[in-house]
Amino acid sequence: MARYIGRENVRKRLEPLADGAGRTVYSGTAVRIETAGETITVRPPFGLAHKGVYERVELGPLLEELARDHVLAGLLVRLGGYAVGVFEGERLVASKVGSRFVKGRHKKGGSSQSRFRRRREGQERALLEAAAETAARVLEPYRDRIEHVALGGDRAAVKRVLESLPWLEEKTLPRFFAVPDPRLRELERLPYELYAAEVEEEPA
Repeated sequence: MARYIGRENVRKRLEPLADGAGRTVYSGTAVRIETAGETITVRPPFGLAHKGVYERVELGPLLEELARDHVLAGLLVRLGGYAVGVFEGERLVASKVGSRFVKGRHKKGGSSQSRFRRRREGQERALLEAAAETAARVLEPYRDRIEHVALGGDRAAVKRVLESLPWLEEKTLPRFFAVPDPRLRELERLPYELYAAEVEEEPA
């Protein structure tokens, strides 16, 4: 089963195998490391340019890719709050968080329910507009430098914010990050997940 592992822990896991007996295949977005005891497949979070086949455990191109820093953006949105940030490597260099009250679901029927729904829709719209405006203000100065954008929180809410920021969608990472409460602390924790590689280990 594949799991995400922080890049430093991947390095520690693999380095004892370096230059040992086995076979290493760099192909597409993954590296397949075959030894007598196991097969390990590693998918770096931002892709892999190197291609090649080695009749030994060759880790150089993989470890170089994992160690490489990038300029990344994070956009975390849920109904109730949002957090936007820019990272240079693992350092948060610009950020803004915000929150707005959005009422929960209404269980009664009739005109009361209709008024509630309109009020809730207005609160949702105000929150998402604020999130989009904040994202534009924080990220626009870094637009030409941002390589990838990480999205998290609630998919539907994030999708609505992206409607007004199409350039972010073009740089979006495929992985969506589960964030229960978009706050500054979640942004600060995000780099570990951003630089984590997908690792699959199989016994020989």
